[in-house]
Amino acid sequence: MREDTEKSVVCNHHRISFLGLLVTLGIVFGDIGTSPLYVMKAILHTGETIDESTILGALSCIIWTLTLQTTIKYVCVALRADNNGEGGILALYALLRRLKSKWIYILAIIGASTLLADGIITPAITVTTAIEGLESISPDLPVIPITLAIITIIFFVQRFGTESIGKSFGVFMLLWFLLLGVVGAVSITSYPMILKAFNPYYAVVLLTQSPEWFLILGAVFLCTTGAEALYSDLGHCGRKNITISWAFVKTMLILNYLGQGAWVLNHVPTALSVNPFFSIMPQSMLIFAIIMATGAAIVASQALISGTFSILSEAMNLHFWPRMRIKHPTHVKGQLYIPMINLAMYIGVVLIILLFRDSSHMEAAYGLAITITMLMTTLLLGFYLHSKGVARVFTLLFMGAYCTIEAIFLAANLSKFLAGGWCTMLIGGILFLMMYVWVRAMKIRRHYVCTKPLDDYYQIISDIKADESIPKYASNLVYVNHTSKEGAVDDKLLYSIINKQPKRADHYWLINMEFVDTPDTLEYSCETLVPDTLYSVTMHIGFRIEPRVSLYLRQVVEDLVASKKVDLKSTYPSLRKNGIPGDFRFIIIHRVYYPESSANRQQNLLMSFYALISKIGIDEPKALGLDTSMVVVERVPLIINQRNRSIRRITQIVDKKEKQKEKGCF
Repeated sequence: MREDTEKSVVCNHHRISFLGLLVTLGIVFGDIGTSPLYVMKAILHTGETIDESTILGALSCIIWTLTLQTTIKYVCVALRADNNGEGGILALYALLRRLKSKWIYILAIIGASTLLADGIITPAITVTTAIEGLESISPDLPVIPITLAIITIIFFVQRFGTESIGKSFGVFMLLWFLLLGVVGAVSITSYPMILKAFNPYYAVVLLTQSPEWFLILGAVFLCTTGAEALYSDLGHCGRKNITISWAFVKTMLILNYLGQGAWVLNHVPTALSVNPFFSIMPQSMLIFAIIMATGAAIVASQALISGTFSILSEAMNLHFWPRMRIKHPTHVKGQLYIPMINLAMYIGVVLIILLFRDSSHMEAAYGLAITITMLMTTLLLGFYLHSKGVARVFTLLFMGAYCTIEAIFLAANLSKFLAGGWCTMLIGGILFLMMYVWVRAMKIRRHYVCTKPLDDYYQIISDIKADESIPKYASNLVYVNHTSKEGAVDDKLLYSIINKQPKRADHYWLINMEFVDTPDTLEYSCETLVPDTLYSVTMHIGFRIEPRVSLYLRQVVEDLVASKKVDLKSTYPSLRKNGIPGDFRFIIIHRVYYPESSANRQQNLLMSFYALISKIGIDEPKALGLDTSMVVVERVPLIINQRNRSIRRITQIVDKKEKQKEKGCF
């Protein structure tokens, strides 16, 4: 007999509306929207002679970088590679892992780790640059203490959620972009010839003739560092809202960059010692501009922090990262708070501010890590286009063009390595190592879990239930089954029921958890294996959904009781007479790895690192959302070379007996 029931979460489609466009401005464009604060300043600090040819070439590079990298690659191509409406490098990987490639996950964890590393330096550079605008009013103002105070507030409020202040982000960013565009347009009138920068000829001249083109290109790349956020936030706003909003945002950004370029060419002697962004502001608007810049930096920082929480939440369900405690501070869907990550990011941002001291030095560390993320996204997009049957010529052209562009940007940014790029690369490298170890260790654990066909034990389990000489362990006994083989269970699970203190119960429930490639899937199927005795529940959970087994099982049981497919009332007469349901008890089989069980040194080292990394996570009952008061964790050894180990043990026993005989010990 088979009984199947399903519960699904239906994804909402994002419609184009003024409110949707406004929300998109507040969520998606914070990072890329603050780039005018430091891009032109970084270009001026490359050491290149500042003349019309250099500025026109740099501006032309900015315009065409925004066009090729952000508009064509991300807005036109990447936003269409959605996973049931969700975007980002991990959502893209979830689409592709069905290809069964043995190494494609490497691209995903490289991209995710470098994206997370970039998220640490973004709040530092944006807030510091905004506060440095105060130096044009009073050079003696303490920039670093003010910056640290703002950063502290940003991270502190995460625990309360940002639902209330988040509603105003869209309106604020609309005003910010209008400020960028209007001030830039006014400044352009002082040097109209700056409009020649739209001609890509000037970019080509700069890249072919300037001896410092590598350094300039590394600075230019900072204008598109927020492009990955467009893709990552696809699920929050929808493709059409992002596409339409980007047309407005790009126009305002280019106007501001051109305005800064016009001001620089009009003030060549003094341009090297100031930030052109604040210099194009009328003196009467300077305080207002600094306030707006600070607010925009806070919005950008908030977006990066929230994005980090979302990425790690996805990584947990994709088995790239240990389970950590996740809180939901508001009722807004998808708004997460991970306390340990919030603290780690705060410490990292503070250390970067104290290490680099000012935004000019932070520019050297910025951009290198995100270039690698973009390169990994390009490679995954190539696999995606191929899997969708896109013409091979177009796929190869796309991959070849963007791999070349991003490889050049990567080479240009590598020139920053010793000047500060090592910092984000170190952070990204550590995160990659942690993810890689976690993935490999999980594969090792799954490989050595022995399984047995469950139907061979139906009669034994039924007999245990009927044997009243065995003390009843629980009315409902729930096991989490860690094997993915259909019709099979972990052999230690059966050992727990039958051999290790035989456990009598009225109902036995086997929970199978399947993390699927779709983001918001939350479904279940329930199969009756032995009528009124043994049930198998399979929960299909999307990679954006937090597993809460107790809550989901309760829904399953309520549905089965309502349809009269299971009687949940206690079998104790005194309780059954009053209609009281039976109790539930969960048992988790936890396999412990012992290095002595394997002669493989590399494997032992990998599993030792895995044990260290697991300490930052939470234990399995909490990770599965179980009520810990009803959970029993049974620890069993994970035996790697079981056969060889048994042979060695027998040999040791025989040798010991032979020695005893020689000594006359019987």
